[in-house]
Amino acid sequence: MKPAPFDYIRVDSVDEAVELLGEYGDDARIIAGGQSLMPMLNMRLARPEVLIDIARVPELAGIKSDANAVTIGAVTTQGALEEWDGLATMLPIVAQALPNIGHFQTRNRGTVCGSLCHADPSSELPLCLALLGGEVELCSKRDTRRLAADDFQIGVLTTAKEPDEMATCAIFPKAAEDASYAFAEFHRRHGDFAIVAVAAMRSGNTVRLAVGGVADRPEVREWQGLENNVIDDALNDFAWDMGGSDDIHATARFRRELVRHMGRQLIEETAQ
Repeated sequence: MKPAPFDYIRVDSVDEAVELLGEYGDDARIIAGGQSLMPMLNMRLARPEVLIDIARVPELAGIKSDANAVTIGAVTTQGALEEWDGLATMLPIVAQALPNIGHFQTRNRGTVCGSLCHADPSSELPLCLALLGGEVELCSKRDTRRLAADDFQIGVLTTAKEPDEMATCAIFPKAAEDASYAFAEFHRRHGDFAIVAVAAMRSGNTVRLAVGGVADRPEVREWQGLENNVIDDALNDFAWDMGGSDDIHATARFRRELVRHMGRQLIEETAQ
């Protein structure tokens, strides 16, 4: 299939991009890597009048870290993040999740912020952002604001980003020294979207679990002092609270069973 006709504009700065977004609004789409947007264009699920290419905006490139967080620019690819020297120590859960995102060819084109803005409920990077309580920075002609993961992704392929806003970076909190992390997903083939993906974090007597692929967005549950004899009940409650539905890939019942099984596995793994 081929996309509907559109105009293409390559910009050199964020100011130029937000100026165009302010002019075109809902009729414009930002493109950087295109791994999520191009299939939607080809299937005509998206029909923008204008594509604004930010791939060569220098201020949106690169990975920076400070004492508390890692900031990833909007045109930074998943492959670049995967090869970043500080990934395993600063963002260990992201290091575990990244190899499950598509294949290395798509990771070399797809961007971190593009995946977050696409907001697929089964996607790995929105799951990690939700688990860590990260943020997405949005910029428009009006102002710049940061939204927490829980406020940013509000549904299936839906975020709180306004039509005149663009994501400029994602902010992931750095791993705490006493924290342990674990990630797992169930898929038909490596590189497919996860039927269920689960990420866990343990710090002291606090356990956080994030689940993707069941609800309309990644869901997070936190427990204090979770004892072994109540793990199954806690996971069962979490699985039912998320709801879920049947589709061509799996039933809601099967997804709940995956949450129970994988959740316990990761909770035990982070305790070792």
